[in-house]
Amino acid sequence: MKKWSLRIGAAVLVILLAAFIGLATWEPFWAKREAIAAQQATYTAEIIRDEFGVPHIYGERDRDVAYGVAIAHSEDDFSTLQDVIAMARGRYGAIAGEDGAAIDYVFHLLDARGTAEQHYPELPEDTRALFEAYATGLNDFAADNPDEVKLGNLFPVTGTDVAAGFALRQPFFFGLNGVIEPLVKGEDLRREYGPDIPGFPREGTPPDEQPVHESDVAYSPFGRDGAMSGSNAFAVAPEKSGGPTILVSNSHQPWRGGVAWYELVVESEEGWHYAGANFPGSPFPFLGHNETLGWTNTVNTPDMVDVYELEMDESGRRYRFGGEWRDLEVESVTLPVRFGPVTLPVWRDVYRSVHGPVIRNERGTFAFRYGGIDNLGQLDAYYRLNKVETLEEWQAILARMDIPSTNFIYGDREGNIAYVYNAALPDRPQGPNWRGVLDGSDPALLWDGPVEYEELPRYVNPASGWLYNANNTPFTAAGAESDLVASQFAPELGVELKQTNRSRMAWKLLSEADRLDSDTLRRIKYDTSYAREGYIADLWDALAALDLSDRPDLAPARNLLLAWDFKADNIGRGDSLALLMIREFMSCRYQNKPCPEVLGELEKAVDHLETYFGRIDPPMGELLRLRQGSVDLPLDGGSDTLRASTLWDVEEDGRLAVRHGDSFIQWVEWLPGERVTSRSIQPYGAATTRPNSPHFADQATLFVQHRMKPVHFWREDVLANAVTRKTVTHR
Repeated sequence: MKKWSLRIGAAVLVILLAAFIGLATWEPFWAKREAIAAQQATYTAEIIRDEFGVPHIYGERDRDVAYGVAIAHSEDDFSTLQDVIAMARGRYGAIAGEDGAAIDYVFHLLDARGTAEQHYPELPEDTRALFEAYATGLNDFAADNPDEVKLGNLFPVTGTDVAAGFALRQPFFFGLNGVIEPLVKGEDLRREYGPDIPGFPREGTPPDEQPVHESDVAYSPFGRDGAMSGSNAFAVAPEKSGGPTILVSNSHQPWRGGVAWYELVVESEEGWHYAGANFPGSPFPFLGHNETLGWTNTVNTPDMVDVYELEMDESGRRYRFGGEWRDLEVESVTLPVRFGPVTLPVWRDVYRSVHGPVIRNERGTFAFRYGGIDNLGQLDAYYRLNKVETLEEWQAILARMDIPSTNFIYGDREGNIAYVYNAALPDRPQGPNWRGVLDGSDPALLWDGPVEYEELPRYVNPASGWLYNANNTPFTAAGAESDLVASQFAPELGVELKQTNRSRMAWKLLSEADRLDSDTLRRIKYDTSYAREGYIADLWDALAALDLSDRPDLAPARNLLLAWDFKADNIGRGDSLALLMIREFMSCRYQNKPCPEVLGELEKAVDHLETYFGRIDPPMGELLRLRQGSVDLPLDGGSDTLRASTLWDVEEDGRLAVRHGDSFIQWVEWLPGERVTSRSIQPYGAATTRPNSPHFADQATLFVQHRMKPVHFWREDVLANAVTRKTVTHR
């Protein structure tokens, strides 16, 4: 009997071992594709790195440069590039577990792969050549560095794979996750207020503050920090600056991950010459400047998503549309979910209707449709924008409406400045409540395509001589005499009306300045002030009204806040306490969620400071830190100040390690008769995931000191400041 027990035990162990090996190895074999034809094209690029490791990439053709972009970026951050490619293949769960699988679900729900396969072949040949060259660069780096590859059979990738990543990520820039997540959970939608809400601005009055949904974590390919959830941008005309056209790009992005900026300069003999930054997975910069013009972006959050409730038949497989019943499209997908050393297959059904993706929950069956759905045109549009030379050419590309969202702020050497509230706003008929849940059986509610470009809010050379955006309504952008009027735009466009603290301060400071020369504009950009308006006023009024008769221990902290100077400049005694208080109240108002109790937040802030610092008034620079490897530096600014330190991790020593805020900053100037010059800065360096690189955090000291480094745009400057130089080739 004992022998049988031993045999049975051994057999069970063998079965368990086989099961473990299967779970640990099935995913790469399952994901393996038929042999992908090797790229027959040849590419040659030169990569010159300057004193800060910024790559300057040269090639005879644009596609040669794109190949070099992939190689250079891989040298600095191959880890993040692999995450982005895994998302574009629906395999991120095999790397990131449950959070990654949620993104893979959205990949299938939106049919990102289908969109890429359908529309990628329709792109112009030279655009496809750019993406194929970029994919080849990723493949070559993976082949040369197999020890760095995270996931079996992730490579080789194709241009279509890279394009699928764009199709997945583009709708999240305007907050699609604020619709997907509540629908999946069966919760109420968190929608912005509309112009039918009391307080909609009348002509000549500033818009009321409005909450805006911010992307949550689980279903967003941008991780916990969302997609460009903040940013500032400024453009000043020569008559207002007293000299140059000035363009300031001040994006607020995560400092690591799939939407962390990567700085580069590209130049080809085909006329592509551009200095700026891209995101991992892109062969071209998304913002920056060429010789004659430049632009930057800030996130806008128009009402771009419509939700429809479907009437289902008894089978649950057909929905009513007009006078007929239609079959609900169903696709069974496999989501790989990593748990420790094993990866489990999880099967899900994804649904689609004529409206778009469909989500079922306990409340019913809901479809949603969003601006830019089934459009891959931005791949070509951004490439063309890199090479345009005039304001007219630049606007003509935007007028295609291929870039689904984000504000564009522009400047050029001719002295022009412009701001376009760019968005592929659905062309909705008047009448229905588009912010509610719509009747999915009514064909009249199924719009097709965006409005005309001429219907968007736009400014070109306003009389004020300046423009800005800080993720606010486009109806405060150029000063009292030049601002557009909200009531002149149709409500069904869904143009946002919200204000941010950054917007309030920028509008005030820009309006008060007689001249916006470089020094004045720099002081505005690095301003750390809060206006006692909106949620800040509400919070301080609530603090003043607190009854602390039962909590006299909190009175000193409350009094310190009531006496605060409303500047997160690392000078006032109340800066640290205010920093801890403001973040949650900014977040709840902008996400349209219930706010926490003021008393409870005050108690938490006091407890944190007393626990880790032994006092309620430590210098803010001791609390708020820039940390990367061995670098540990004090920071200023706060959540929603023009000098932004927006999000942070609370570390073991109680310090707040900032992970999101001021990120890539670029300052561009065109003086009459002179060549363009620019400066830039990043929080860390060019190689954010390479601790052994000298460029892991070599810009950090300049960053905390409000200083910038030169951008070596012209080749002679690049060669004069070259630290490394090499040629990379694919044959």
